[in-house]
Amino acid sequence: MENQLSVLGLVLNCVVLWTTVYLDAAVRQMKAQGYPVRDEDMARLSPFVNTQLGVHGAYTFLLPDLAPGAIRALRDPDAPDDDEI
Repeated sequence: MENQLSVLGLVLNCVVLWTTVYLDAAVRQMKAQGYPVRDEDMARLSPFVNTQLGVHGAYTFLLPDLAPGAIRALRDPDAPDDDEI
């Protein structure tokens, strides 16, 4: 049970780091495109509030072929979500 708790802590830390990196990339892209990004809105961003996180199920972790330090391209906000197709 202690090992399971340790693994869950590691997974939580990884998810928080991943989400933080992509939140930062999204905000930088929004600013670069001229969207108004207010400091008071930035203060309320949190990597812990995410509907895409599920704790049940089977997951695969296939890493994309990226250059060192690179991240995947952000999705087009005007494109339909996978569950809307």
